[in-house]
Amino acid sequence: MSDAQNDFRDLLRAQRVWDVPLPGFDPSGAPAAPLPLFHTWFAEAVAAGQAEPHTMTLATADPDGRPDVRTLTLHDADEHGWHFATHATSAKGRQLAARPDAALGFYWPAQGRQVRVRGTAVAASREESRADLRVRSTGALAAALTGSQSDVLPSREDLVRASEAAWLRAQAEPDAEAETWTRYAVEPQEVEFFQGDDRRRHVRLRYRRDGAGWTRELLWP
Repeated sequence: MSDAQNDFRDLLRAQRVWDVPLPGFDPSGAPAAPLPLFHTWFAEAVAAGQAEPHTMTLATADPDGRPDVRTLTLHDADEHGWHFATHATSAKGRQLAARPDAALGFYWPAQGRQVRVRGTAVAASREESRADLRVRSTGALAAALTGSQSDVLPSREDLVRASEAAWLRAQAEPDAEAETWTRYAVEPQEVEFFQGDDRRRHVRLRYRRDGAGWTRELLWP
């Protein structure tokens, strides 16, 4: 084994997990539906100083069923589901068009908490997608206008030219439209809340869709 590999493994094993006081979580007092608990946990993550608590992983599958995952930003969480946006022509947009099943993952190490969402990604209307883009920052609009997300990039210079042109347009036309920009909502079928415990007696509370309501159940850690 190489010295570099040994150094990596030593560094990996030296890392601590949840080297902070962890909050308690009594699942018997959890609400009947997952959304209010998610709102509470999100607010508590922000209050605990969690960096970028609105970032999440999105898992999809390609046409051959191979899983794919990436990190992106939560745009909302409401009675319709957990929202994000991307180009419909991007890799994830194409994958969702072929297989709308999706999973989301939030990790807030400041409190040893995770939230997992599994469900179906549904594209919003053209009007909702346009409204989503209008409330984004100039930089986000410029990135959307640059387009070609996930396509092969011939050279770094091509990106610089396209990005500079998109920035100028975003500044001059704050209502500019990116035709393929699409907002999605993951309509949940399962939502799991995980509270870490320093003695590894983690609390896992899963909500499963049951008709118009939800079934709650605890899971072994």
